[in-house]
Amino acid sequence: MSGSASLLPLGPRGLSAKLSARLLANPATRRVRPSEAAWPSKTEWKRLNDEVGGNLIPVDFPIQPCISSVESTDCKTLFANVKNPYYIGDTPGMTQTLGWVDAWSTKPSVYAIAARNAGDIGAGVNFAREHNLRLVVKGGAHSYQGTSNAPDSLLIWTRHMHDVSLQDSFVPQGCAATPQRAATAGSGAIWFQAYDAVTTKAGGYVQGGGCTTVGVAGLIQSGGFGSFSKHYGMAAAGLLEAEVVTADGKVLIANACTNPDLFWALKGGGGGTFGVVSRLTLRVRDLPEFAGGANFKVKASSDDAFRRLIRQFVGFYRDALFNDHWGESVNIATENELKIEMVHIGLDTEQSRKIWKPFLDWVGQSSAYTIESEPEIGSMPLRHWWDVDWRKDHHHDVFKSDARTNASTENVWWKGDAGQVAWVVWGLESLWMPATLLQDDMQEKLANALFAASRFSGVGLHFNKGLAEAPADAIEGARDTAMNPAVCSALALAIVADGEGPAYPGVAGHEPDVASGRKAADNVHRCMNELRKVSPDGGAYVSESNFFESDFQHSYWGANHARLVEIKKKYDPDGLFFVHNGIGSERWSPDGFTRL
Repeated sequence: MSGSASLLPLGPRGLSAKLSARLLANPATRRVRPSEAAWPSKTEWKRLNDEVGGNLIPVDFPIQPCISSVESTDCKTLFANVKNPYYIGDTPGMTQTLGWVDAWSTKPSVYAIAARNAGDIGAGVNFAREHNLRLVVKGGAHSYQGTSNAPDSLLIWTRHMHDVSLQDSFVPQGCAATPQRAATAGSGAIWFQAYDAVTTKAGGYVQGGGCTTVGVAGLIQSGGFGSFSKHYGMAAAGLLEAEVVTADGKVLIANACTNPDLFWALKGGGGGTFGVVSRLTLRVRDLPEFAGGANFKVKASSDDAFRRLIRQFVGFYRDALFNDHWGESVNIATENELKIEMVHIGLDTEQSRKIWKPFLDWVGQSSAYTIESEPEIGSMPLRHWWDVDWRKDHHHDVFKSDARTNASTENVWWKGDAGQVAWVVWGLESLWMPATLLQDDMQEKLANALFAASRFSGVGLHFNKGLAEAPADAIEGARDTAMNPAVCSALALAIVADGEGPAYPGVAGHEPDVASGRKAADNVHRCMNELRKVSPDGGAYVSESNFFESDFQHSYWGANHARLVEIKKKYDPDGLFFVHNGIGSERWSPDGFTRL
């Protein structure tokens, strides 16, 4: 035996060099990088390109010219476009968040498959598995935690898979269910495309995200909340069926009757974790006639007056707004300002103004408060909520538009979301706030915690992301997802965040402000710790949470984590799909390259 073994041509020559390198980089140890001998050859890459119909592309990094010279033409082009989410979405080497101080900075893959169908995705998955490559999936590229990018990787880019179609009598494969109205979207679709097809053009409603440029697939897989989720529930609960490519390269259908365990995991278990979703079918609801909002800002003249204002609002919210009509947020700001940015569904203008009158009367009775902006309270036809032409005709200046030559007039995003385009995160944390804090004997405690927190940073209370007082079917739907069950009894999701505009390491005059970022991160954490005093076991929302989340397994999924681990083992036993703080990520180094 030993004699015959010695005849094998071991060492750095011929076939053995490639074999040796592949063995060193096998799935039990680490993934391959371009500088290593086991990296696929040009011939192998060409073979993949042929298999995906010529849609394998080298990934350019638009920021690179700015590192060389901020005066270069290419760099000026970047800065002219970088605050445009459609430009970012159309660029495989970019992500909407540019980085997080002391955590990550956006970096491009080596190659991307501009996927057109599940077959292209399957070819990429097989290639990555067979060659032991780091694999990344990107649709909308909205991840705050950088999960849709990684250097030295192969990217499956689904941007071009964005068709949205409606079905009047959809029945999930393998189910004996009553046919229902549904919408099917490719995994590269963004929510504006879905809302335009379903609501503006067809007069229906599909529960998705609030931001128009968030990817449909990514939001569903993280749970997903939109402005009206207090009424309709989580976006993931509206998933009827998904087409997904698993780690073995197979194209599976997942719904309540076919691969139901995978279907459940896709509803809130985290994007890019269990497979690559290629298509989703979502429940379409009837469209209410009206939706609207309430927007204004109240300034308090002193700390004590601000504390009283918060206390008054807490009681008013419980009595008047704690129902499935009202969503979105209020911000308790460090400048002793209460910023109301709420929306409602199913109320006309007269009804919505009547609801707010007692609170505005209370504010107006004291010289300690100033309403700094005239309250905008009213309603509009919900069918026109995402209707660009209607908004323009009615002088609703709510959208920013893609100014690139030949860009579609439908390429719009809410002005209120502009700050998160090409930003660098300094700190971001979230916490589910239990509805028990609205009980009579707890309201003072909640108000005091909110005031104490606002001494460090502004606090956003996102009422549409807590499902307490939602209809029974919305609660039931949420319980049948992988989300932390705390969402079902939460009055709101508290979010504390800070950051800066476009910045990147090595770009002269545009480097991230690390010192300010670290100080802000500390303030964000101290702010949230004041809220943790009244919600010590609240948990967090995976899509809007701390990169350094403590005990993320419990925070994101609670008691559902153990079941998700078993599903991960079943469909991706070797951990081909890796995302930061995702299911099974503990088995890998932080960059996803080395198995621990």
